[in-house]
Amino acid sequence: MSRNGQGGALVSIGTFPMPAGTRFGRHTHRTHQLAWASRGTLTVDVDSRRWVLPTTRALWVPAGVPHEVVSAGHTTMTSLYLPASPPADPERWATVQPVHVPLLLAELIGYLDDPELGAEQQARGEAVLLDLLRPVTATALGAPLPRDPRARQVAGELLDDPACGLGVDAWGRRVGTSGRTLARVFLADTGMSFGRWRTLVRLQAALPALAAGEPLHRVARGVGYETVSAFVAAFRRETGTTPGAYFGARGRGHPPRR
Repeated sequence: MSRNGQGGALVSIGTFPMPAGTRFGRHTHRTHQLAWASRGTLTVDVDSRRWVLPTTRALWVPAGVPHEVVSAGHTTMTSLYLPASPPADPERWATVQPVHVPLLLAELIGYLDDPELGAEQQARGEAVLLDLLRPVTATALGAPLPRDPRARQVAGELLDDPACGLGVDAWGRRVGTSGRTLARVFLADTGMSFGRWRTLVRLQAALPALAAGEPLHRVARGVGYETVSAFVAAFRRETGTTPGAYFGARGRGHPPRR
């Protein structure tokens, strides 16, 4: 881990190499955090919402908000820590939200992480960085877990195997109840139908592979869709956009210069 931000600097930067499967359990920060995968793909869970971040996206996490960070593959997380007073426009920065990371911002983060940087250079760079922070519209995919033990068993198995095609009646028989009862419990406990809950689980499972650039047909089949068109339709229905537009495009595997 490297750290900068000494000597009165506004922004502190931490760099964390994360081998596949690394997990930073639920925690909070006294400062605001901008969590960014400078290499690879980062997953951040906040409550029941999941954000999957390629190198073109970072996540603004306000001070005091509990969150968990996971790496699906080999990832480098670069985190920026800012004082608890937001950079500008308090209402805009009061909630968790994704931030676009264009090449200029990525390079500037690398520039500010130079321990030899002078105070005046640091201040000028930080001013530009704050100007570059721009929220982007992106929907987090959340599938809250049901409380009922029967529904929770079904949820656990679907989280382990989102491609499983069993219908609600078959799942009901599997856990010793009727499909109608199971559907009613899912709706009561999660606020959504069983079918939509399973769709969200499938899309959540697809996000790391999409962010890593895997072929769309392979991703779709891997989470239980027979056709790419059906997968894209579900993705658009839940996020309002296509998989490609959701993650943007800048190219992968080019971390900022040090």
